[in-house]
Amino acid sequence: MASPVTREQTVTVRVFTQRFSSTPRGARLARRLALHQLDRWRLPYGSEISDTTGLLVAELVANAVTHGRVPGRDFELTLAYTPGLRLRVDVSDTRGERRPAPGAPGLLDEGGRGLLLVEALASRWAVLDRVPVGKTVRAELDLGEVGEVGEIGERGTPRPGGTGRSTVGCAVTD
Repeated sequence: MASPVTREQTVTVRVFTQRFSSTPRGARLARRLALHQLDRWRLPYGSEISDTTGLLVAELVANAVTHGRVPGRDFELTLAYTPGLRLRVDVSDTRGERRPAPGAPGLLDEGGRGLLLVEALASRWAVLDRVPVGKTVRAELDLGEVGEVGEIGERGTPRPGGTGRSTVGCAVTD
């Protein structure tokens, strides 16, 4: 008896990796280049996925520059895009002993809300060990099929009744 023939869909993962100086200027440049790369991958400026990714990159690189900085060491940004499936943002720094932990900041605290934003916008996020030294903070966005609408409304704000976790709709044409 012959086994049935199954076709597997080919998946192309596009990757962008760049190191930046651990300075506010490096953080700004990382965000700008990330948005430029998304545009090259046909995820245009101003789209929901571009705006959401821009916020995630901005927050993660700001944390790397502020809390993960080691003088003379850079941080690294990696974007991995699987069209129609997932967009992954990785930000790595060399301070492995300082791991981020979400918490509820006090009403008068000036900081501490960044990871709450990451948790609200990303489908999932995690902190991973980086070999040989440091840590990587990863945020992933699940991308919907063409025309599918996620729970995140315009400008990245959760829709009423939504969980804040997103399946972002996007259309990619080649």
